[in-house]
Amino acid sequence: MFLGTYEPKLDDKGRMFLPARFREDMEGGIVLTRGQEHCVYAFPAAEFENMTAELRRAPLSSKQARDWIRVMLSGAYKEVPDKQGRISVPADLRKYAGLDRELTVIGAGSRAEIWNSSAWREYLAVQEEVFSSTAEEVIPGMF
Repeated sequence: MFLGTYEPKLDDKGRMFLPARFREDMEGGIVLTRGQEHCVYAFPAAEFENMTAELRRAPLSSKQARDWIRVMLSGAYKEVPDKQGRISVPADLRKYAGLDRELTVIGAGSRAEIWNSSAWREYLAVQEEVFSSTAEEVIPGMF
């Protein structure tokens, strides 16, 4: 499970260090792809394979499913961390998420998310207010 918030740097070659706590789960490979809210999702390769097996069950007759699968999978890249725990973030994903030197990497359960640090702070400021003021059950059975 991926938890926590980390602030690695992106180097001039588009590489970043994975947070040390994430490396063991990602040493078999990592799949980077477009995430919602303009971040980059980072899945362990095995988790991504499980997810794509579920996606294959989506009906071809569903335009929404086709569109979602196209966007998700057309932006996917498999990376293998080097011995130092670095991965390369492909240029088109860096552009999509507006990634520059300052990154924020968050744990989101089954995946990590890579954000432009400014975009993450803005997103979090809004969402913390929503989180604090939620008065009804958002996730069934949790509260």
